[in-house]
Amino acid sequence: MSDAPHKTILVLHGPNLNTLGQREPAIYGHTTLDQINAQLRAEADGMGVELVILQSNYEGALIDQIQQSAAVACGIIINPGAFTHYSVALRDALAAAQLPAIEVHLSNVYKREPFRHHSVVAPVVTGQIAGLGPDGYLLALRYLARHAAAGN
Repeated sequence: MSDAPHKTILVLHGPNLNTLGQREPAIYGHTTLDQINAQLRAEADGMGVELVILQSNYEGALIDQIQQSAAVACGIIINPGAFTHYSVALRDALAAAQLPAIEVHLSNVYKREPFRHHSVVAPVVTGQIAGLGPDGYLLALRYLARHAAAGN
């Protein structure tokens, strides 16, 4: 049995992210979710990291995945989409998992409508990346993989 830290990272995409590439490209860009996931997998393969990726428009599915993965994952990358602003249940699942987590948003939510400026998830995650498009996911992956390798 290996003493190496477990290197499974959970990647969660919230509601409407399955329509990336078509949905408001002036805000979210032309990159599809499949392309983002492929970039993440290629990067993770090079780092020796396994990814568990889920997109769901249903809050409960995201919560179920956090609960199922908490014991085996070393970190979470989450773009909660609209759940960012009101899902206390998702926030509580992230807090209960006690894993390093990075909240990612493709657009700079702080340059958008005022209701998007508040995240109920932010207080329980390690950090937040907003406005860097798909690169935000890759930065989150690099951060979590580096900290998993260090045993943090």
